[in-house]
Amino acid sequence: METCYTGAIIQRYLGKISGPLLDCVDLRIEVSAVPYKGAARQRVQSTRAIQQRRGCHDSHIPVNRWRKLHVLDDASEHTLEMAAGRMGLSACAHDRILKADLTIADLAAAEAVSARHAAGAVQYRSLDRNCRS
Repeated sequence: METCYTGAIIQRYLGKISGPLLDCVDLRIEVSAVPYKGAARQRVQSTRAIQQRRGCHDSHIPVNRWRKLHVLDDASEHTLEMAAGRMGLSACAHDRILKADLTIADLAAAEAVSARHAAGAVQYRSLDRNCRS
């Protein structure tokens, strides 16, 4: 099957989903199969433990609480600002990126969200935008 960028089937499917609905989906990525007993399970368990110590999973943190708990550095703010302008992100999409970059930082066992984590979250949000053109 063709990749998303040239795959007519995926483009046709994404064309049926409204933009505002897609904006409220946290991550949209292509993934390949992984072994059932792979290292991914351990990473997910470690990430869940980090989130439990925080008090809730990243996707359930209200954005106003997220902003109080996790101040972005200038580079991360700049990354998100550039993405918002380039991609025309809605407020909902921007908030979802904020939550996703925290999860990415958790997966990396990082102490704070960095511009690299923010860029990764933006990249995960861009899949549908690349397919809708």
